[in-house]
Amino acid sequence: MSGDPELILASSSSRRQTLLRQLGVRFIVKPSAVDEICRSAESPQHFVQRMARAKAEAGWRLNATRQLPVLGADTVVVVDDTMLGKPATCEDALAMLARLSGRAHRVLTAVVVMNATRQELRLCETLVTLRAVSAEEALRYWQTGEPLDKAGGYAVQGFGAAFVSAISGSYSGVVGLPLADTWELLQLFDISCWMVP
Repeated sequence: MSGDPELILASSSSRRQTLLRQLGVRFIVKPSAVDEICRSAESPQHFVQRMARAKAEAGWRLNATRQLPVLGADTVVVVDDTMLGKPATCEDALAMLARLSGRAHRVLTAVVVMNATRQELRLCETLVTLRAVSAEEALRYWQTGEPLDKAGGYAVQGFGAAFVSAISGSYSGVVGLPLADTWELLQLFDISCWMVP
């Protein structure tokens, strides 16, 4: 996309980059690293918002010129008020899918945009229902390699879509960046959207 960038995306996620491009935003990528450790008795809602803020603030510190706003985001999968992270092993992934099989769970995504004078946040909650997933299907899915870096052990935008029977809320929020909420935030910072080459 031609033209000068108007935003820094503090994320290396290819999914977030693809979604942001759908809004026609000119941006540059500067991944920020933060410790993603849940505090004692911290709710999933508080955790995901704290992580999005931390990522945006880390991106801002990497922003030497302090001229461009920074966007940070975080997504968590929640079932029975328990957050499911990214599976580290096959056993983790199979256990996650078994827990999500045949029932609904929540996906929370927080988005923060900030500059030198303000910080704005949106929290998106989406209800996702998976059909019953057999142990054999879960194992075959793990063998595709897709679950490894996905919260909850599945990707709604990939092969994991075969497990999703219903979504109530933002599909793009489940992928990692709720576009309606992100659009609203970008307008608050006068960031141009739908820019065509």
